[in-house]
Amino acid sequence: MQVKRTWKQVDGVLLLDKPSGLTSNDALQKARRLFSAAKGGHTGTLDPLATGLLPLCFGEATKFSADLFEADKTYEAVLKLGATTDTGDAEGQVTATAAVNVEKGQIFEVLPRFTGGIMQVPPMHSALKRDGRPLYELARQGIEVERQPRAVTIHGIELLDFSGDSLSLRVACSKGTYIRVLAADIGAALGCGAHLTALRRTRVADLTLANSVSLADLQAMDETARLAFLQPVDSLLQSLDRLEVTGEAAQRFSHGNPVDLPAGLQGKIRVYAGGCLLGVGEPGADGRLWPKRLVQLAT
Repeated sequence: MQVKRTWKQVDGVLLLDKPSGLTSNDALQKARRLFSAAKGGHTGTLDPLATGLLPLCFGEATKFSADLFEADKTYEAVLKLGATTDTGDAEGQVTATAAVNVEKGQIFEVLPRFTGGIMQVPPMHSALKRDGRPLYELARQGIEVERQPRAVTIHGIELLDFSGDSLSLRVACSKGTYIRVLAADIGAALGCGAHLTALRRTRVADLTLANSVSLADLQAMDETARLAFLQPVDSLLQSLDRLEVTGEAAQRFSHGNPVDLPAGLQGKIRVYAGGCLLGVGEPGADGRLWPKRLVQLAT
């Protein structure tokens, strides 16, 4: 007889090292069940082929997960030169091949062309929607539709390794960057074509893979050990200015009312009382700090 699961309030951020072969939602649901977390969400999709850092938010942390969708990210990518696929990665069908006559000097010459602000045409095999349908559904039916180029920013590309037809790169980029498209474009610039064979995300905003944990390791732990891997809710907010409030101001803010804004603070601000996170506020036109998202953490 199957035992009914008891879901409970779990608040925090789990830095998961996602394995290859799972969708981001599959990884989320497996982790959520391990913690019996009543509420959970992820902070930006990784393709099933990709591995690496997938920050998961449980409970009150889900209120701040959208901020990481906008964050810069870093990836380590492996490209296979000499073959182009219809998906831009190893899961697709090869559409063209070419001899690889590439020297390291050519790579150093080409990579700077793809740094800074660039335009990318989103791939057909993506979750972007046209008339309410994901593009990948249309692609599976052999339908291709026009996609408008989108502006993205490549903060830096570092050559990690080059041997034969294999090229490894570290890419720091803005939100919305398709590394598959970048791989194909670099292959075209080298004159031989390329597709992505491996992708590993190592950083999201200030969060890094070094502090992550795998699903396999979580499954082998007891509940106490798992909970020790949960980061506090405000681990998503470390880039914001901090304001500590007391007394009446703490009461006002926690009930959704504005408080005085000290000089020198600007933008989104994380607000605490007695060291406990109350939420995030933003300056209003009246010069006061208005609550935007409040948390209700168990005491």
